[in-house]
Amino acid sequence: MKAAWYEKQGKPADVLVVGEVDDPVPAAGEVRIRVAASGINPGDVKKREDAFGYGMPFPRIIPHSDGAGAVDQLGDGVPAEWLGKRVWCYGAQSYRPFGTAAEYTVVPIEQVAILPDSVSFEQGACLGIPIVTAHRAVHVAGPIENKTVLIQGGAGTVGKTAIQFARQAGARVIATVRTDGDLASLGDSGADHVLVMDDSLIKRLKELAPEGIDHIVEVALGANIAMDISVLAQGGSISTYATNVPTPAIPVWELVFINARLFFVGSDDVPNAAKADAVAATNQLLENGWQNFQIAASLSLNEIAKAHELVEHPTGPGRVVLSIPD
Repeated sequence: MKAAWYEKQGKPADVLVVGEVDDPVPAAGEVRIRVAASGINPGDVKKREDAFGYGMPFPRIIPHSDGAGAVDQLGDGVPAEWLGKRVWCYGAQSYRPFGTAAEYTVVPIEQVAILPDSVSFEQGACLGIPIVTAHRAVHVAGPIENKTVLIQGGAGTVGKTAIQFARQAGARVIATVRTDGDLASLGDSGADHVLVMDDSLIKRLKELAPEGIDHIVEVALGANIAMDISVLAQGGSISTYATNVPTPAIPVWELVFINARLFFVGSDDVPNAAKADAVAATNQLLENGWQNFQIAASLSLNEIAKAHELVEHPTGPGRVVLSIPD
């Protein structure tokens, strides 16, 4: 099969190779997917460039954890009705060497979900990591029905998805964005209020939630922790899936005085039951007509280096995907 891979870490044009490799064969409990679209997440780019200093976990890596296509082979123990199904998958390259940047990928059946006919393969390829991250970040502290939830960075992929999950769960949803342009992009997001991050933000949040915010989903912990504490309710919670700086200062006493709870969310290591809940919630949204992600660019497998560069240096909003075959 045709695939893209790297055997050393570095810049995309220096390390990504496109060529022929053996077709994968599903083991027991796995399916093989004929990949139609491969989604590229920031985490895929960070793995390739060794942003966290973990090195190469495998001698050769076919990148990308998320993808969509049709099941074309079944491993032992997988029900026959899966054959030929349109699906999306997640975690294809989580603790595994070979992801979705190829004509075929092999994934445990637990990491595969039916893709509704109304949803394109490109959209399906964008689902995995963002939906697991967003759903866990929204729900990790417990039930949120009738509570006030703040989504920081609401214009981002995880932020937009978190808005949907919070609304689905019956929360009152406030989202923040950085610019007026982002504000326009969230016009039909489902949030009850969308606020631009400016000098009046804390004042406006306190006006909207005078008793405090019950739960905050955070994208930039280091930058926003002081503001989060200033608007958080007594016993409130913060879940963060990203930070603007690797070692942010944490004002411990301020968090202690309001009995705050702080959760850290990494999609690869979310408990399996929580991942299953995220998949079920996502397909419910899709079946109800959710138009999930804007596609900024769809490139061929041969253009994977350019695709990675676009993720590193976006020229506009939306996701970058590979269309496979070319």
